[in-house]
Amino acid sequence: MRDDTRRWIEADQAHCWHPFTRQAEWCERGHEPLVLVRGEGVWLWDSEGRRYFDGNSSIWTNIHGHAHPHIGAAIRAQLDRVAHTSFLGFTHPAAAELARRLTAFFPPNTLERVFFSDDGSTAIEVALKMALQYRQQTHSPQRNGFIAFANGYHGDTLGAASLMGVGRFFERFRGLGYPVRHVASMATLRDLPDEMIAATAGVVIEPLIQGVNEMRPWPVGMLAELRGWCSAQGIHLILDEVMTGFGRSGSMFACQREQVIPDFLCLAKGLTGGYLPLAATLTTAAVYAAFLGAAENAFYYGHSFTANPLGCAAALASLEVFQQEQTLAALPAKIEHLRRGLAALQARHPVIHEIRQCGFIAGIELRQPAGADFPPAARLGETVCLAARAHGLLTRPILDTLVLLPPLCASPAELDHAFAALDAALDRV
Repeated sequence: MRDDTRRWIEADQAHCWHPFTRQAEWCERGHEPLVLVRGEGVWLWDSEGRRYFDGNSSIWTNIHGHAHPHIGAAIRAQLDRVAHTSFLGFTHPAAAELARRLTAFFPPNTLERVFFSDDGSTAIEVALKMALQYRQQTHSPQRNGFIAFANGYHGDTLGAASLMGVGRFFERFRGLGYPVRHVASMATLRDLPDEMIAATAGVVIEPLIQGVNEMRPWPVGMLAELRGWCSAQGIHLILDEVMTGFGRSGSMFACQREQVIPDFLCLAKGLTGGYLPLAATLTTAAVYAAFLGAAENAFYYGHSFTANPLGCAAALASLEVFQQEQTLAALPAKIEHLRRGLAALQARHPVIHEIRQCGFIAGIELRQPAGADFPPAARLGETVCLAARAHGLLTRPILDTLVLLPPLCASPAELDHAFAALDAALDRV
């Protein structure tokens, strides 16, 4: 191990606290975490010079690959002008243009307004607070609760986490956030009592596929059905497209697959191509209108780095890359290549119980050949992902489901590298 690698690891283990990490194991003597120092395209390099395919797009964020020259040039050009200005009482060109570009993806007179924030959790928080304040200012304050779906994940700030259907992330904080009723399906949603529906401000869902729920797709047509139900009940539909936005589902936004326009659309992760933190919550003119007039009607919420110019510049550049490289047009062939490669992998390994795919998102669930789950203590998903590192693939599991969510720029040959690494890792484990 190089001296600088050792120095960085020692400093990290002495002072850093990592998310979703068993810190006691992380800091054990002999544990040698990867120190990632460089990226290009779908590849990452560690401080020892080893190369890896970025199989989870750096936590589902990277769209066009690392070190993309167009995005890097846009960030540098903005940096030469100004790195940050307040969005409270001021504006700047990149934010204005980005808002215009985002709303242009939807039909006129639908999603017309954009509120910028920092990450996926805050994009959800914005939608929740707007939905509640809208009810207060439109004479329906009794609508102060939300409906969310079992096993959903919407972020880790307290309000967003109160929507959580995954107990291990939120159970200890239950009762401290918003009042939320969880349902498992459209059938259970329709069976809710009238008084509960009358007390609901909004329904929140990850469209087409749940991410942290081991990559589980919704039935085809369910999103359109939910839109119809919400409209009939006078309830806002809030779509969490933090993961599915910007091409992941095969279209620019997952809601477009079923021609659904929500009342709130929450975006983050891929918004800047995965380069800088930035989030956006899109909403309608009808919602916006409720915040006009008296001073007390204003939306008193915001962050110091709202609409950061560097992030907005990166986002605009990412949208330009979609056009320049015809990213969406190239996706169907890549999605089919991903499907075929995963099917071949499943045919070779009886331990693969199910492949779940939505566009360029895939979950590979591992079970015992007879169908039973592996003992949780075995941590099989983690073990396979660690073994895949030796074959040049980085990804993380969700329990015993291996996630493969590559950058959209991945070529068939690069995807084949990922398949080969998973194949070798499963053989080894």
